[in-house]
Amino acid sequence: MADRECGILYLVATPIGNLADFSFRAVEILQSVDFIAAEDTRHSRPLLDRYDIAKPLIALHEHNEDAASGRLVDRLQAGESAALISDAGTPLINDPGYPLVRLARSRGVSVVPVPGPCALIAALSASGLPSDRFAFEGFPPRTASARRKLLENLSGDTRTLVFYESSHRVLDFVSDIAAVLPAERPVVIARELTKLHESFLNTTAGEAVALMQADSNSQRGEFVVVIQGAPAVPAEDALGEEPLRILKLLLEECSLKTAVSLCARITGARKELIYRTALAFKEGGAD
Repeated sequence: MADRECGILYLVATPIGNLADFSFRAVEILQSVDFIAAEDTRHSRPLLDRYDIAKPLIALHEHNEDAASGRLVDRLQAGESAALISDAGTPLINDPGYPLVRLARSRGVSVVPVPGPCALIAALSASGLPSDRFAFEGFPPRTASARRKLLENLSGDTRTLVFYESSHRVLDFVSDIAAVLPAERPVVIARELTKLHESFLNTTAGEAVALMQADSNSQRGEFVVVIQGAPAVPAEDALGEEPLRILKLLLEECSLKTAVSLCARITGARKELIYRTALAFKEGGAD
């Protein structure tokens, strides 16, 4: 690879728990590149040692990626090839690497994905919830007020919603889900994916907190929280012409929340229906 005019940047997915989930291609690529950029070199070393991968490691994480990316791309342009790995899963999916990839592509360096494990896809595929349309939201905000505001903004979204969460805040996040979303909304809490204590809790927004509180083990590990989207509004249940006209006028002058509240008071239409219609209008989906 060193004789290439320009090297290649490989984005190599790594196991999210079970080390056997490493592909043959991933191992071959990592054994062949000139160096490996890793989110945490200490975390990655046991995996690389297991597969006899003895390549120089360079730290690339959220605190240094802007500064380090230029130096790495210089090496790629000089003919070296590299692989980018994160601590677990697919690089750039809620992990560092975007500045490096963007810069590499802008300078004509080939960027090649080497697919593999990804926690959000693993959880979504096994959740039993609709997977044809979904939105990945990463980690929720750290404060309850910000989390609830985010959930309120997403409450009318018909896509399945996928979040990551840590053991320190998962119960708080599930409590916020219960406070904001309808009690009957289906929720799946995937824990410790591909690891020894992997589990899936199929529940609802209204029941999840009690179930998790009853089993302390259900609050340990790494989590993917999957929430079914809001039901689509049937055509026969659509907002009428006059309420829609009023809603559009209010949205031009007020926040979404205020416009929905005022429209409900003025027209007598159901607030939930107005809210969904307002979201669709803001996204360009309403006529």
